[in-house]
Amino acid sequence: MCTLIRSVTVALLALPVLSLVCSFLGPSFLLAPAILLLAIYSWVWLLFRPTHFVVRQDALEVIWPLKRRQIGRANISHVRTINGRDLKREFGWGVRVGAGGLWGGFGWLWTQRRGIVQMYISRINDLVWIECTSGRPWLISPEQPHLFVQAMSAAQTASRPLG
Repeated sequence: MCTLIRSVTVALLALPVLSLVCSFLGPSFLLAPAILLLAIYSWVWLLFRPTHFVVRQDALEVIWPLKRRQIGRANISHVRTINGRDLKREFGWGVRVGAGGLWGGFGWLWTQRRGIVQMYISRINDLVWIECTSGRPWLISPEQPHLFVQAMSAAQTASRPLG
């Protein structure tokens, strides 16, 4: 995580703790917001925040704690790194639809020039843009973006027929 997202995450993680403490020291109705926040945070952790991006010869596999999704190699036309400034210049301003702030931004990013993009990021720079031949493009933040792009490019080259 970048410093900005880490700071927001720490602040957001303090909210249910503060609500729990206040519910024990003061009015008990503050227990309900703490439970609601913990439920939302669990939902984000288990279903929105990917834990791994696995490059395979025939697909990119995105793994969450409770689900998996594969993007077939035939559906990936281009993979490249991009930073936040270039993203805004190239695709215009965007609006996140989904979970955001807690561990990153996950879900959809509606962009001015490209429409909806699948977004799973935990920092605001060193991102990877995955262009798909069908369906929405993906914006992700693998741990080592340059190595990820190299691996995706090598796998894509190896999967193309010769001749």
